[in-house]
Amino acid sequence: MDRSKQVIVSGPFDKIDSRTFRFLQEASCLGPLEVRLWSDKLTESVKGKAPHFSQAEREYVLDALLYVQKITAVDEPVHETKLPGDPTKDTLWAIDEREATEAKKAFCAAERMGYKVISNQEIEGYPTRDAMPTQPDGKHIIVTGCYDWFHSGHVRFFEEVSEYGNLHVVIGHDKNIRELKGEGHPMFCEDMRRYMAQSIRFVTQAYVSTGHGWMDAEPEIERLKPDIYAVNSDGDRPEKQEFCKKHNLEYLVLKRKPKPGLTRRSSTDLRGF
Repeated sequence: MDRSKQVIVSGPFDKIDSRTFRFLQEASCLGPLEVRLWSDKLTESVKGKAPHFSQAEREYVLDALLYVQKITAVDEPVHETKLPGDPTKDTLWAIDEREATEAKKAFCAAERMGYKVISNQEIEGYPTRDAMPTQPDGKHIIVTGCYDWFHSGHVRFFEEVSEYGNLHVVIGHDKNIRELKGEGHPMFCEDMRRYMAQSIRFVTQAYVSTGHGWMDAEPEIERLKPDIYAVNSDGDRPEKQEFCKKHNLEYLVLKRKPKPGLTRRSSTDLRGF
C-alpha cells in the first residue's frame, strides 16, 4: 500500500462506538487520515433525519482520536456515491465494507483515485497499544471508572485530567462492574471499553482493573505508583478518599462539566442510542 496518498473518509460519524474507532484506526494505517465530516444540515439532507450529536460534538470527539490527522467540515450538497471536496490521484477513499458500493468504486476509477474497502474482518477485535511517551518531569495521574457508553463527556474529563500530567485510565473489569451496578452492566465488555479509552490522544495508557469493589484499581495503583488519583464529582466516594489518605496519594475532584458549547452527556442517558 502506498502510504504517500492522503487517505480520506467521509460521512456524518454520528455513532461513537468501537466499530467507528476501529474503522478510523485501520484507515489511518493506509496513510495520513483526513475526515470529511458532514454538517448537521447535510447529514439530515442525506440520511433523512438529524444527527444524534451536533457537528461541534462530533468534531470534538474525532479530533481527540489518535488516528485522525485532519478534519474538514463539509456543508455542500453531496451524493453518497461521490467523495465531497476535490479528488486527486494522490487521494485514497477508504470505505467501511457495510457502505461500499460499485458506484463509489466507479467514481474513484473515473477520478483516478485510490479506493480501499476496509472489511469486517479487518476491524475485528480490540487491539492494545503501547503507552504514549510520557512527560519526563510530569506527574502521573490515575482515573478509574466503567466508561461503558463512551461519549464526549469522557473525552472532556480525560482532556482536563491530562493537563495535570501523564494520564493512566483504569477500566473496571466486567465482573466487578456487574457486582457494583447489577445485571445489565456493563453493556460493553472490558476489552472494548479499554480500547475506546486508549484511542483518545490525551491518554498515556489504559488498563483493565484486577481488584474488587470500589477500589478495584488498587493493584494497578500499587504497580503504577501515581502521584494523583483524579475523579469527577459523580465519582467522588468516601472509599476513594480514605484510600488516598491512607496511601498519601493526592486526591483531585473535578467538576463534571462538558466542553464549552457542548451538551452535558452521561452513559445512563445514552443507553440505547
